[in-house]
Amino acid sequence: MEWEAAALVLSVRPYGEGSALVHLFSEEHGVSHGMVRGGASRRQASLWQTGNLVMARWRARLAAQLGTLTAEPVQCVAGRILDAPLQLEMVSSACALVDGALPQGEAHPELFMRLVRLLTLISVAPDPAPMGAYLRWESQLLAGLGYGLDLSDCAVTGSRDDLVYVSPRSGHAVSQAGAGEWRDRLLPLPALMMNEADDGTPEDWKNGLALTGHFLSRWVFGVRHQPLPAARERLVDYVQRLQATPPDKAVDPTQ
Repeated sequence: MEWEAAALVLSVRPYGEGSALVHLFSEEHGVSHGMVRGGASRRQASLWQTGNLVMARWRARLAAQLGTLTAEPVQCVAGRILDAPLQLEMVSSACALVDGALPQGEAHPELFMRLVRLLTLISVAPDPAPMGAYLRWESQLLAGLGYGLDLSDCAVTGSRDDLVYVSPRSGHAVSQAGAGEWRDRLLPLPALMMNEADDGTPEDWKNGLALTGHFLSRWVFGVRHQPLPAARERLVDYVQRLQATPPDKAVDPTQ
């Protein structure tokens, strides 16, 4: 059995002697695993970078077997943002979420195209970092998995105005007026989650990550008794340090 398709590199790790185990995400085949002979070599290192778009060829005797992979580059994402630590964290987080959330071999064409668009945006317009687009993508990932947030109106009053919270149980938006005495138990809803023109501030990013992270943890990874991916937690840590850093000082990505 074999197939050829455009695919995103989700993760890479050493496998055996000199080879690499690569997880890919393609439109027709979903998440697929394959072994790349010589994939751990310096010659192939730039090809198998997380976030890269490649034209992949997967071969195996049986569909259930671990296949072998070869590929040619289509779009290099990581190479364009090597000097942009926040953008690198965004790419790693998005790929790790897809790798951990989607079952192997299950096609999700819309999620694939959304991820291609997000990674392209991050790589071609890296500054300022499109965190608003990233957070809206996480919300779309939840929706694509059947756990969409309802940010259309207030769960209490039905109003479409002044939506500033989300219920941590239902994922339904709540207005300032509808929050009442329960506001301290609700999750903040940054405006950027509903406005594609709004990229927000580091504080908005922190609140947005807390919002989507709550539901990713509860509805997607928690049901499998798994934590959120380490790459997603690193993004949260970076944004928290960015939010706590004065505007005239840069965050040290090595800390």
